[in-house]
Amino acid sequence: MVETFVIVGAGLAGAKAAQALREEGFDGPLVLIGEENHHPYERPPLSKKYLMDQAGRDAAAVHPGGWYDEHAVRLRLGTAVTALDPAGHEVTLADGERLGYAKLLLATGASPRRLPVPGADLDGVLTLRRFEDSDRIRAALSRSGRIAVVGGGWIGLEVAAAARAAGVEVTVLEAADLPLLRVLGPEAARVFADLHRANGVDLRCGVRIERLTGAGGRVTGVRLADGTEIAADAVVVGIGAAPNTGLAVDAGLDVDDGIRVDAALRTSDPDVYAAGDVANAWHPLLGRHLRVEHWANALHQPQTAAKAMLGQRAAHDRLPYFYTDQYDLGMEYTGFVDPDDRYEVVFRGDVQRREFIAFWLADGRVLAGMNVNVWDVTEPIEALVRSGRAVDPARLADPAVPLADLLSTGD
Repeated sequence: MVETFVIVGAGLAGAKAAQALREEGFDGPLVLIGEENHHPYERPPLSKKYLMDQAGRDAAAVHPGGWYDEHAVRLRLGTAVTALDPAGHEVTLADGERLGYAKLLLATGASPRRLPVPGADLDGVLTLRRFEDSDRIRAALSRSGRIAVVGGGWIGLEVAAAARAAGVEVTVLEAADLPLLRVLGPEAARVFADLHRANGVDLRCGVRIERLTGAGGRVTGVRLADGTEIAADAVVVGIGAAPNTGLAVDAGLDVDDGIRVDAALRTSDPDVYAAGDVANAWHPLLGRHLRVEHWANALHQPQTAAKAMLGQRAAHDRLPYFYTDQYDLGMEYTGFVDPDDRYEVVFRGDVQRREFIAFWLADGRVLAGMNVNVWDVTEPIEALVRSGRAVDPARLADPAVPLADLLSTGD
């Protein structure tokens, strides 16, 4: 009997899983199903170069258009999967078709969270997840003199930077005391607050939104809980994303902030796997389940899933990694810090000039490192994190001490 492998979700994770299965020697029927009508593409350009009209759609493609036929991947685009039956080993499509599988990978991603206030459904209230979303935001920037961005996370700040580059007035509204506060902590978060204010963004933190105002069905601004009204021609909402777990929930799989999987990305059903934004995966190095909504996770997890689907021993233990480009600041972050844990932050370099590395430490051990406008250091940062070795904070902060020396000397 010929075994069919099915991948639900044709984004970066799904496309990379198809590639990995073929590279690992799977030569059976392989079906990749996606709701969008586009060939699989990467999402970071949607808030960066594509949004700024510096790159076209082809630049975001995971593979050239002919790759899927060349590798006998049956691509089902514009197709929604409406049900999963693990006992029967089949999925049901929106048109009623049933498709059997031997192994299944769920790479269904996440969806932007909606703003839970009156006026959130007005025209001109935008979120960012797909090409069409980026197109709408780009169009709004071209015709708007001022926009409001709700949420000071990575998406919100990248959209704000793109808007300022387009000459648009920007107000960023963040509920916390600083943008990126839970991700970076106050010391490093201030760098991004200062960056945006230096580039003309009206950054307002510690605010609560009461409603979005509108006229004629279109958004005209934001009213805060203290009565302040902020005029805006468009409002971009970037308050996080919710994992698309509906299929898994209905199928009875273990779900908790995403689809819970082991280090091999196997769900509570032995023939169903999950990868990318939707997967809450056990991380053997960190000793905890972790759901990571970043490009690198969607890029690398599928390799582990493909091996496991083929019966090979596999475990995903890469450290979380993400990056951003805003104005003249480029940043990479490697590692993981639980915002509720105690830690200290050590800086190496010139924070005022935004040329530095920040390290997060607990009990002298490096948990994570963020390099800002300093390059070719991700490997030694990763090595420091993975080593679990205590380091001398003074030597860590000294740019004259090579990071490799901290590993070789045991300091």
